[in-house]
Amino acid sequence: MTPSPKFPPDPSRWGLSWGGWLDNRRGEWWLLAQLALIAAHLLPPWPSPGSWGYAWPLPLALAGTGLFLVGLLLALQAFLRLGPSLTPLPEPMPGAALITSGAYARCRHPLYQAVLLCSFGVALALGSLLHLALSLALCGVLGGKARREERALLRAHPDFAAYRESTPAIIPRCPWLDWREL
Repeated sequence: MTPSPKFPPDPSRWGLSWGGWLDNRRGEWWLLAQLALIAAHLLPPWPSPGSWGYAWPLPLALAGTGLFLVGLLLALQAFLRLGPSLTPLPEPMPGAALITSGAYARCRHPLYQAVLLCSFGVALALGSLLHLALSLALCGVLGGKARREERALLRAHPDFAAYRESTPAIIPRCPWLDWREL
């Protein structure tokens, strides 16, 4: 049985410290890069679709909005399933259970998958090359962060190796975002 989440989560449990921000002891730099890229999505579209001489097609804008909303729903589902094991850092919470059900049966990092869906949804909704570049950069950061997280999960949970081989990482069959031996 999965433990129920505590609302709101207690950030003091996450182990964030000034020393960690300086020396990256728990992967704080991965978190910083992730947050910076997510915040950059607030920038206006560039180049604006109108500068290409035509309006961005409404069906593409609606599809992007839908993708963004699906990402939010998947994030909520993963957040609720993770419960007290939630941490923004790639180092797992001490003593946290290994969650492999619900959203975590679909992929090993559903929160990262949800963030990428939201990011690509914004890029598609806005028709922005800048936001597409931010999405691709986010793929790189989340792929690297997930790899660090998995090294720690292997140390903390011996049964993680079998789970890793049977479950996609972030996006199934996408080379940087799924590194299983297929």
